[in-house]
Amino acid sequence: MAGDTMQGSDEVLRQATDKIGVKALAAELKLSPALVYKWCQPFDPEDPDSSGARNPLDRLAQIVHLTGDMDVVNWLCRQAGGFFAPNPEVDVRNFHTDLLVGTQQLVKEFSDMLEEVSRSIADDGAIAVHEATRIRKHWETLKRVAESFVVGSESGLFAARGKK
Repeated sequence: MAGDTMQGSDEVLRQATDKIGVKALAAELKLSPALVYKWCQPFDPEDPDSSGARNPLDRLAQIVHLTGDMDVVNWLCRQAGGFFAPNPEVDVRNFHTDLLVGTQQLVKEFSDMLEEVSRSIADDGAIAVHEATRIRKHWETLKRVAESFVVGSESGLFAARGKK
């Protein structure tokens, strides 16, 4: 994806490990500190001089890629107290909107979701299950529009054009 600045799995693990220390993490996992250190170093299977080792994040990503089954990701997200919400696919070749229209769509969808929340609590100060379902629908639409806007921005679709 254009503008993708995603960290490598080794960097993510290194940052997480730094919070408690390699030795403490290794002890809790009943692994050697050397293995945990290797997980936190870049791994390149094509480079025989690569000092890193394929880490658990790489392995999970490979499982998802090979099986196409998102239940692994969903399970991990639930373990972390959340849920997985995939980004919608945006076809930048068929993306036909300008910055003002894109911004207006984003604000409108946000406003629609807030209006649904307000409507839900207006009558009794609570949100019933059927009202939550409507809120979820607005939320999913907002996420889709927002992601399209961000992808369009990252792809340069809203870049300044030369004045004529």
